[in-house]
Amino acid sequence: MRKIYVIGIGAGDPDHLTVSAVKALQRVDVFFLLDKGGERAGPVDLRHEILRRHTGGHVHRLVEIPDPERDRSTDGAGYPGAVDAWRGRRAALIERAIAGELDGDGGPDGARTGAFLVWGDPSLYDSTLAVLEEVLARGRVRFEYEVIPGISSVSALAARHRVGLTRVGRPVQITTGRRLAEGWPDGVDDVVVMLDAQQAYLRHLDTDPVIHWGAYVGTEDEILVSGRLSEVAERIGELRAAARARKGWIMDTYLLRRE
Repeated sequence: MRKIYVIGIGAGDPDHLTVSAVKALQRVDVFFLLDKGGERAGPVDLRHEILRRHTGGHVHRLVEIPDPERDRSTDGAGYPGAVDAWRGRRAALIERAIAGELDGDGGPDGARTGAFLVWGDPSLYDSTLAVLEEVLARGRVRFEYEVIPGISSVSALAARHRVGLTRVGRPVQITTGRRLAEGWPDGVDDVVVMLDAQQAYLRHLDTDPVIHWGAYVGTEDEILVSGRLSEVAERIGELRAAARARKGWIMDTYLLRRE
């Protein structure tokens, strides 16, 4: 039986890997790396650095899988369908890679164990688990898989700003910029926002919450800003635009806290 590890590799610092993750890395025959293209070279380079530091000399192979483009022109009711279609294309590529590179009997080079290195934590805002379930549901390739949790960008952000995500007796909600743009979630005053390409926080200047913002958290390019939204929103926008122009991509997360 083929074995797949889905390993959370943290928010950017190779030292943030758990001991369980390091041990798993040293049992893997084939690492599958999803390549998003030149503008996302940074995350791929980080994965190579993690393997260099933490595989302990264990012999392994790297297989790069070109990640299919997702249709980002759809919005509203069409958005879930676009995501499902993209996951289907990704599942087909991953299915082919697992079948071709791993074999239940060991294959030509004895490769039975594969792994996907997931940015942050595999259980938070990542599609790898859903895609692997789709591959299994197709029934063409069999494997078992194990999830190794990692440090998410959410926990790393809170740690770097030295704040707790919750306050006594009050909930916190994790959402996307797309949903925040539709309005502040009901029943919560603390909102963590991920995947915000449109800077949806600007729609909430009237309530003037505190914002704890971070980009490339855990990496040498880390940028942190904290303060009243009305006072720091312009600075965040400028830093964000400059960083995106410099690197070609940006990964940022923030906590909005309403008094």
